[in-house]
Amino acid sequence: MKVEVVGKNGFTPSDRNKEFVEDKLTKIEQYFQDQKGLRARVLAKVYPGYHKVEITIPTKNVILRAEAKGEDLYSSIDLAIDKLERQIRKYKTRVKEHKGKDALKDTFVEGYFDKDVKPEAPAELVKTKKMTLVPLADDEAITQLELTDHDFFVYLDQETLKPKVMYVRDDGNYAVIETE
Repeated sequence: MKVEVVGKNGFTPSDRNKEFVEDKLTKIEQYFQDQKGLRARVLAKVYPGYHKVEITIPTKNVILRAEAKGEDLYSSIDLAIDKLERQIRKYKTRVKEHKGKDALKDTFVEGYFDKDVKPEAPAELVKTKKMTLVPLADDEAITQLELTDHDFFVYLDQETLKPKVMYVRDDGNYAVIETE
């Protein structure tokens, strides 16, 4: 597996950090058929009081992505690896149920997670809300978001009249998802 480790927010990964990440990712690598063509991008960020790691592994059939926070870089990496394993297990279970056992033979090595796996109950849609989208400027959307008890707010851009989603980032700042 080809691994790229990148630091952000003033963090520069050391060789020891990179070796640790590569060693941990071999745990994930063993699940895949095409290990030589496999790539992983690891983004490590430092914040006051915690570290955050984002691991992205794009494959032919699925993009695996895990994000984890911990008190140090190493615990964050361990948490993210655990999340990736759960994602693989969940993905394999769902695809097998819907498309059959052979649907994943080109992506994953047979045998992993096949024994003693209890299928997880699929998440259900439990509520539907209807809302009228109102044209707003971004600063007005921030005000509306702060008045709700949610971490996102959907609205129409005042100039383009296209839908946007304003959300609260982990660092407490705001971000917008724009549609094309």
